[in-house]
This record gives sequence, structure tokens and C-alpha cells, in this order.
Amino acid sequence: MAKELDGYNFEQRHGKSRVRVARVWQSKDGRHSMVEWNINISLLSDCLASYVRDDNSDIVATDTMKNTVYAKAKECSKELSVEEFAILLGKHFTLYYPQVTSAIIKIVERPWERVHIDGQPHNHGFKLGSEKHTTEAIVQKSGVLQLTSGIEGLALLKTTKSGFEGFIRDKYTALPETRERMVATEVTALWRYPYESISSIPQKPLFNERYLDVKKVLMDTFFGPPKEGVYSPSVQSTLFHMEKAVLSRFSDISGIQLQMPNIHFLPVNLSSKENGTIVKFEDDVYLPTDEPHGSIQAKLTRFWSKM
Repeated sequence: MAKELDGYNFEQRHGKSRVRVARVWQSKDGRHSMVEWNINISLLSDCLASYVRDDNSDIVATDTMKNTVYAKAKECSKELSVEEFAILLGKHFTLYYPQVTSAIIKIVERPWERVHIDGQPHNHGFKLGSEKHTTEAIVQKSGVLQLTSGIEGLALLKTTKSGFEGFIRDKYTALPETRERMVATEVTALWRYPYESISSIPQKPLFNERYLDVKKVLMDTFFGPPKEGVYSPSVQSTLFHMEKAVLSRFSDISGIQLQMPNIHFLPVNLSSKENGTIVKFEDDVYLPTDEPHGSIQAKLTRFWSKM
């Protein structure tokens, strides 16, 4: 909230960025689980004196914030989701420090995945995957909560069943219409949970399961059935159907936003005066390029959602 200061509106926050922590849990049967998180902390607090009177007595040092991450990770004796850890940190900062009114905790989870050897899950072996699980928890001292989860870097591609035609054509248009093209994108997804306070969260939340569920619905809608697929008349159309499928499937999600840049695979045709046709494109040879690329994004929410 802005404060009036010498005839101006003044807003401030401070925090610690890129705090990296890994946590390993060991079960009684010798099976290990692990996570790696990259954490950004931002505190809204009553520390105006540090800006205008050289008085730091109300400042929570950012080094203290960093140390708190490791201390709280140590205290988590049972495996928990990235959402639960974000809420835990936000709750700590707002309750432990009288000056702090709100905490914004953003976390990106690195996608370490358990390996399988000879068809069996390894007890303590992991490999790095691709897409990342993200979350943002905004926690107020009163217990009011805004919780968003997401996916970063979900790369999807179809070699057929996509087209783009009927768009505006004018003197600047060079793009040919087509009903047959390759389509590829790297999905960034954000979805909002309906919980409005820490106390309204279920006792055993299934955030990790919901993350996997949402990812599956997004992919199933993008690709369609395994044999025949589904035709995409545009990235815009596919994006909308992906969002609608998520909201139709999960009542505990109040809104979803997708960003789907159009990663291009350009047909290759090569010829020269001396040799004539060198390469004739027959839906087979492409030039992959992501610069420049189309940028498509949209948000779909329930009427009552605050996303």
C-alpha cells in the first residue's frame, strides 16, 4: 500500500531472490525423495524509517530471509509440495515479524525425476527432466491467501493435423494459407486455486497430483487421440480448448492463463540456376526457428474468480 511522503506516494518492498535449496527425505525402506527449489521472497513491511531516517531497526535483513529458507526446509521432516512450502514461508514471515504485513513467495521447482533401471524405480537415482513446476503464494498477516501454480517450459509439437487459413490479407501479407503444417509451442501455464485463506486449504492438499493432472489434460487436448489426433485450425483455437478442458475437469481451479508462442518449422525449398531443384518440400524437410515467433496468450476464468 502506498504511503504519502513529502507530497508523494511511496511504495516499497524488499526481499531475497534466487535462494536455491535442495531437500532429501529418506523413508524407512531406504527409498529417497528429493526436491530442488529456486525461491524468491518479497516482503511488504512497515520499515519506512529505513528509507527516510536512516533507521534500520524495522528491517528484516535479506540474509536472514535466506537463512530462514534453509531452517524451514530442515524442519520439514515429511515430504511436501512446492505450494505447501511457499505457504509455510509466507505464514512464517507474516506471523514472526510484527512489521511484515504481506509476503510474496515465488518458487520454481527443478524437474528431477526418479530413474528406472530394468523397469524398476531406483531408490536414490534421479535424472533432470524438462518442464518446471512453479508457484506463487501471497500471504497476508490476517491469513488471507492468493495461491497460483503453474508450468514452465512444456514443449509440445505435432508434425501434422494443423493449419492456418482465413486470416486478414492485405498488401503486407506474405504468409500462405495452409491446412497442413507442423505446429510447435512451449507452454507457460498459470492456474489459480480458489482458496482465499490459509485456513480454507484442505488438511491433505494434493497439489503435486493436481500439477500432474493439469499437465496431462493440457497435453491430451493439444494432441488428441493417439491414432487420429485432433485438427488445430490455429494456436488460438487449441489454446482455448486446452484452458476450457482444465476448468471443465477441475472444480478446484478458478482460472487458468496460457502463453503459447508459435515456434516455427519453415518448409525448406532449395534451387539454383545451375542445378535447378535441390530440395523440394514434401512435408518432410524443415528449418526450425524461434526468432521471430508468434506470441499467443489468453486467460479463462470462472465468473467469480479473482485471477
